[in-house]
Amino acid sequence: MTRGQAIGRLALRRLAFAVPVLLVVSFALFVLAKASPFDPIERYFGVRIIGASPERVAQLRANWGVDEPVVSQYWAWLRHAVTGDLGDSLSLQQPVSAVIGDRLGWTVLLVSVGFTLALVLGLLLGTLAAWRQGSWLDRSITGGCYALEAAPVFWVGLAVLYVFALQLRWLPGGGVTTGSEPVSAGGVAAHMVLPVAVLAISQAPWFVLFVRQNLLESFTQDHVIGARARGLPDHLVVSGHALRTSLLPFLTLLGARLPELITGALLVETVFSWPGIARATVEAALNVDFALLGALTVMATGVVLVGNLLADVLYALADPRVALDG
Repeated sequence: MTRGQAIGRLALRRLAFAVPVLLVVSFALFVLAKASPFDPIERYFGVRIIGASPERVAQLRANWGVDEPVVSQYWAWLRHAVTGDLGDSLSLQQPVSAVIGDRLGWTVLLVSVGFTLALVLGLLLGTLAAWRQGSWLDRSITGGCYALEAAPVFWVGLAVLYVFALQLRWLPGGGVTTGSEPVSAGGVAAHMVLPVAVLAISQAPWFVLFVRQNLLESFTQDHVIGARARGLPDHLVVSGHALRTSLLPFLTLLGARLPELITGALLVETVFSWPGIARATVEAALNVDFALLGALTVMATGVVLVGNLLADVLYALADPRVALDG
């Protein structure tokens, strides 16, 4: 069996494993919704339920199937979900699939740019800190990273918003447009600066410290010591020898950081009023919108599983010695 075939089989096994995981997560959401005191009929009527006739309320309960066993409700939802019908959002008064379709692109844009910037910062600052170990530069970088690790994302977002949007007025503070102006590439780019910067700053410290630690360990390996003994300049030793071996464990960190990335995006989108999926998650939770919240939770679970798979595949491609029988 070739290496490519082995990686393909690994991907198929992981995807097959993801199916029961998603089923368990989605069913658990139905169990929690059934056990909660929330009544979707009361949420639908609001105060109007006082004047609603018992016959109308009973008919609506029968049409929605809210009194049926949880297994029956879940099976009905699953049959519709596989066809793309995820139900209707009570809080946004739209089909759940339409809510996700309208907002997914904005979240992908924010997360992809923010995560890429975090990776670049992690590699550059981590390499500089390891290269100048013990210097004021190393202490400044590591001290700043430890401080940012302890700082809540929403606190960083509010501080950046206060300084750069409210006090200095250098950049817009929220949304994707200002007032009634049409959506344009330049306007979106300007509105992205602050949320992207906060998302990257919240993720970069883990990458910086991880790269620094792995580089310091690489400096003690024989091939790096041998390169220095041959008289190679430090920057070539670091970039051509130490950094190359340090990046292999770094690939596994990418998948591990996805849950934190999703949480960070949720807070960043809320602080900066970014019209993405994460903000819709907050709205669904605040309004007890189980249809939207359940679909977004299952989607987030799928993203984490795919991210872990991608990290394993990249690691296997980068290091042929990795066994693929797991």
